[in-house]
Amino acid sequence: MNNRYFVRAADVPSYHPANHSGTVNRRLIDPKRIGHGAIEVIHGTLQPGEGALAHAHPGIEQFCYLLEGAAVAEVDAQKAQLGPGDCCYFPPDRQHVFTAVGPTPCKILVIYSPPYEEDPKRVIR
Repeated sequence: MNNRYFVRAADVPSYHPANHSGTVNRRLIDPKRIGHGAIEVIHGTLQPGEGALAHAHPGIEQFCYLLEGAAVAEVDAQKAQLGPGDCCYFPPDRQHVFTAVGPTPCKILVIYSPPYEEDPKRVIR
């Protein structure tokens, strides 16, 4: 599908994000794809026991919505197990961790504002 308004995940190249293990992402919406915008939307698949190592994004808000599987999210000394339909919010500049748990891969929708664009300069470890 060659259209900036409609995206099929299968048509988007996958990549392995920095500071993650066992994770495959597809950047569905970003300023390059749609020509402008203040958000970025990622579809991620995390293998059980894998995920994001402790890190933060300077000036970037992050929201994760769990589609399938189970995960544990940690931010500001708070920790929660999430299942399908649950979500979490990581404020700008705050260290966070996100780990798939359970026997099956975890599928999530991640939204960044402003777009992260996998820029190594936009990560705090």
